[in-house]
Amino acid sequence: MTAPRFGNLRDGPAPAAAGGETFAELLRDGGARVERIASRAVRDGDWYEQGWGEFVLLASGAARLAFADGTERALAPGDWVHLPAGCRHRVAWTDPSVETLWLAVHLPPG
Repeated sequence: MTAPRFGNLRDGPAPAAAGGETFAELLRDGGARVERIASRAVRDGDWYEQGWGEFVLLASGAARLAFADGTERALAPGDWVHLPAGCRHRVAWTDPSVETLWLAVHLPPG
């Protein structure tokens, strides 16, 4: 039997600089991948259009996601989004005064 693992989402690398993000894989199992993302002062981040679905929870801070159709959605702690495969999106903004922490679950295809 494998022993349980414990951790805290606040433990991990800080964003390298204002406008930056750091990514840390917390777990990979059954085709899914769980990732911790820390960001600060992101403005108009890179576009993503992934071949898999992703569940994202905003744990702390504040953010806005932008979508290919021109819409944006503000997120506060506790808000989550399911981004289906092929959903073109980006981080439009994160709070410059605090670190924004995300929990992302990359889902297996199918």
